[in-house]
Amino acid sequence: MQAQFYQSRIPAEEIVAAMKAGADGAVVVFDGIARNHTRGRRTLYLDYEAYEQMALCLMQKLAADAIEKFGVRDVALVHRLGRLEIGETSVLIVVASAHRAAAFDACRWIIDTLKKTVPIWKKEYFVDGAVWADGEPFPMEIAASTAEKAPR
Repeated sequence: MQAQFYQSRIPAEEIVAAMKAGADGAVVVFDGIARNHTRGRRTLYLDYEAYEQMALCLMQKLAADAIEKFGVRDVALVHRLGRLEIGETSVLIVVASAHRAAAFDACRWIIDTLKKTVPIWKKEYFVDGAVWADGEPFPMEIAASTAEKAPR
């Protein structure tokens, strides 16, 4: 299990390659990248900040919880901080598992939970100004299905 921050480009291919093992039938990757537009405005670049110590603890807990809840073998969860140019990876989640369904479910749950609970903030810079971005709402179908899988 790996959770960490990068101040420079995330080496996605290296992290994915290091996660693969002979027991795996699936490695699911979410590679969140900085796009060139938001809500009809041209984005120039992004800047990420975090309450690093708390965020890292929560990221490690997310990875451990995903392993327990979904029965996957391993999780890598890394996030960029600082300035990102368009096309750069902002967050990389790699889930290794014997079965694809568990890997997909865990990966989706991790990104949605991370965006809602981990103290990482994104500032988007546009041609005509900058804003601190609101996260996307947590999909209700994921929240419901996760609650069903959680141990009681």
